[in-house]
Amino acid sequence: MSELALLLFLAIVVLLWFESRRVQEIAVARCRRACRQAGMQFLDDIAPAWRIKLARDADGVLRLRRIYTFDYSTPLGERRSGSIVMLGRTPVTIDLGDGVTDQHEA
Repeated sequence: MSELALLLFLAIVVLLWFESRRVQEIAVARCRRACRQAGMQFLDDIAPAWRIKLARDADGVLRLRRIYTFDYSTPLGERRSGSIVMLGRTPVTIDLGDGVTDQHEA
């Protein structure tokens, strides 16, 4: 019985890891697109998770709310930081600083 419990636990951990990677891929793609639309260059091609907590979406469903940070470059070559808020797999807000914010409905 303990082997079955261990296998179940490992399966859950692997599924959570794959889901986390998928959400991060969505966040990176959305950040890349937002930077391109704003005339900026998305740097390093990564967006590490900065903060994770539970939150409810518009339908009241409990989901993980993740904030990812990323770096981008302005046309003048200045390196700046931005962030994206993901609620489940849905991008909620992308902040490029300097008043450039892209908001979506969750």
